[in-house]
Amino acid sequence: MTGGNITIDTGSIKILDITDAATNAQFAGHLASEDFFATENYPNATLVITSVSQRVNTSYHVAGNLTIKGITHPIEFDADIPSVAGDILEATGKIVIDRTNYGMKFRSGNFFKGLGDTLIYNDFTLNIRLTAKAAQALVTA
Repeated sequence: MTGGNITIDTGSIKILDITDAATNAQFAGHLASEDFFATENYPNATLVITSVSQRVNTSYHVAGNLTIKGITHPIEFDADIPSVAGDILEATGKIVIDRTNYGMKFRSGNFFKGLGDTLIYNDFTLNIRLTAKAAQALVTA
């Protein structure tokens, strides 16, 4: 794998650490709002992979461009690709993202002082589990 495009449905984000259904729904609605992902105006985020280099065994370093809310920044992360069978690839990885780089400033200590225990961390982790099929090359004469 040397490149690729991944589309992330921002409306599919799940909150896994809040078990109360009403509170979970409230937080999910807030994540979809303009304060965070603005899913109505930006239903998708994209990751365009620009390079992949093998480190050791099944460990790879991935570089690309992440676009959230129409704002693009380069990112790099490590991924594990334990399985490639024919044209099917399976990979896992973790990307740590600073939300403020993408216009999500709500309760950020970088922009608002004295928030105390209402401060929201700037970084969030995007856990990736990907199964991909190689595209067929189109040859024209």
